[in-house]
Amino acid sequence: MKKEVVNLAQQLIQRPSISPDDQGCQQLIAQRLEKLGFTLEWLPFNDTLNLWAKHGNTSPVIAFAGHTDVVPVGDESQWDYPPFSAKIIDDMLYGRGAADMKGSLAAMVIAAEEYIKNNPNHQGTVAFLITSDEEAAAKDGTVRVVETLMARNEKIDYCLVGEPSSTAELGDIIKNGRRGSITGNLYIQGIQGHVAYPALADNPVHKAIPFLLELTTYQWDNGNDFFPPTSLQIANIQAGTGANNVIPGELYIQFNLRYCTEVDDQIIKSTVEKMLKKHHLSYRIDWNLSGKPFLTKPGKLVNSAITSLQEVADITPKLDTSGGTSDGRFIALMGAEVIELGPLNRTIHKVNECVSCQHLGVLAQVYQRILERILDK
Repeated sequence: MKKEVVNLAQQLIQRPSISPDDQGCQQLIAQRLEKLGFTLEWLPFNDTLNLWAKHGNTSPVIAFAGHTDVVPVGDESQWDYPPFSAKIIDDMLYGRGAADMKGSLAAMVIAAEEYIKNNPNHQGTVAFLITSDEEAAAKDGTVRVVETLMARNEKIDYCLVGEPSSTAELGDIIKNGRRGSITGNLYIQGIQGHVAYPALADNPVHKAIPFLLELTTYQWDNGNDFFPPTSLQIANIQAGTGANNVIPGELYIQFNLRYCTEVDDQIIKSTVEKMLKKHHLSYRIDWNLSGKPFLTKPGKLVNSAITSLQEVADITPKLDTSGGTSDGRFIALMGAEVIELGPLNRTIHKVNECVSCQHLGVLAQVYQRILERILDK
């Protein structure tokens, strides 16, 4: 199994699929799935390619979810090996997307092949939801596919996302939820003028300092058993013309909250706007909600993944909800149980991104065991 997974991973890595350009990765996967008897549905939206593939048409539906797109490679001269050469050195597979997440995709495909060959008349449905825009805007990928499926009352019961969840050892972490993410783009208005005549101007930076102190020290919540407390970070601040003798007329502040299930986006919006009014600021604020928090409590999917890792990898994973967002946030809106389980994340988005070939083989076995536990009766 290891050889087959690594071979497919190499073929995927060799396609320079910088988001959202798929570069034929999904077609390569689709050809293999079609040979197994999968029904293929292409769902392109704008410049994003999406594939929805199913084997079977009964419940429960267990879907493998992933993305074929990768982040840019940066300065190629910094790489020890060409980033799309898929070089193997000392059993490590190098290349952009090796860990995030073409290795996982390859393991998923091989796991499905093995399972279906052994169980051609299996119960339920094995599905694949693959997109090419997870690393970019995430506007025309999984979220649009989910909207399409929900509009026609199609359901995913269980979903396994192949994001690189492991930290020190393969399978040491299962992501069973993620915090929500909301960004505020705030414009505080003042009156531009000459620094020598402050009485004729109104400096928005000076006016905003008390508000910023309250915003950055506010205790949103204490977290809970599954999530750490909500956190806020200022990402960007800009004001002025660049000249040292001009009082700025506007202050731009961009801040982001990673929030747990103790608050929601409406509470966040109303709390911030109350602060702004309290400090008598003239402002405009635009909000961008990129994902609501989701949580999959221990149940059939979580328990199946834990047992499979114990059997195949001899490790008992920890359930964790830390980190950024993933496409799992969209699939969770369907009421599905969602987990993320993939290879080590220590080199993702870095120069010399790589993944252990041995780990890819083990991962495929784990995925296959999960299929067996979910679908076999």
